[in-house]
Amino acid sequence: MDITQSFPAAEPVVHYPSPTREFAASFMRNKGAVGGLLFMLLLVCCAMFAPWLAPHDPLEQFRDHLLTPPMWQEAGNARFPLGTDELGRDMLSRLIFGAQLSLLIGLASVVFSLIPGILLGLIAGFSPTRAGPFIMRLMDIMLALPSLLLAVAIVAILGPGLINTIFAIAIVSLPSYVRLTRASVMTELNRDYVTASRLAGAGTLRLMFVCVLPNCMAPLIVQATLSFSSAILDAAALGFLGLGVRPPTPEWGTMLASARDYIQSAWWVVALPGLAILLSVLAINLLGDGLRDALDPKLKNAA
Repeated sequence: MDITQSFPAAEPVVHYPSPTREFAASFMRNKGAVGGLLFMLLLVCCAMFAPWLAPHDPLEQFRDHLLTPPMWQEAGNARFPLGTDELGRDMLSRLIFGAQLSLLIGLASVVFSLIPGILLGLIAGFSPTRAGPFIMRLMDIMLALPSLLLAVAIVAILGPGLINTIFAIAIVSLPSYVRLTRASVMTELNRDYVTASRLAGAGTLRLMFVCVLPNCMAPLIVQATLSFSSAILDAAALGFLGLGVRPPTPEWGTMLASARDYIQSAWWVVALPGLAILLSVLAINLLGDGLRDALDPKLKNAA
């Protein structure tokens, strides 16, 4: 009798990829998302190292070089690669320092709306008959108003400035986080692991923050990424209307507002801040689409 016939053959060991590697591989397949990520990394580096990268002080005025065109044009000057504005300030330096404010406004407004939005969404999801209806009706009222109009009204009440602009954009973005968190919570509450946790004696707070919330973070991360681009647009719109960051602070929307009288005579003072806003918002949207495709199992399997 062959001794090998008395033992079953060993099953081959299957190695499953880790979630991190699977996410990275799915994200890297989206070329647009990778391009958006690279552009955002470049923008973050410019914002972090602005004092060393900017060739001039963004507030310094060169009276002998008013509305100097970019250096590749006939009357351009190599000292000012992207030209100067109507007060002789270097456009490249102002764009680099403007990235600081735009990223700061976007990040701060996302944080200030994400945290309360998650808390209110959790309360609305776990209390569908008491606090939930009141919270959701309040969010419905806020959604019934145009976002920019609501932001303008809030800034008009609080007054223009950087901090008030951040608060206004955060309040405008709040309903989307509340509704998304509540929808995710209502879905997760029907899962077996929540029932098992309740039977094991888990309290409400533990169910909220330990059991349910981690499983709701994927759509919230995508929403936060997309809201980042909306915050940059809203900040630029408020700055253009004169309700955002006060001049002479370099901010892309404020730069557009001060340059609108020179659209025909000096195209670069309008086109360059607008192009910076366009590329930043496009890069963030591409990055958000890539995160959504990588974090959503249905989209991942379809690819």
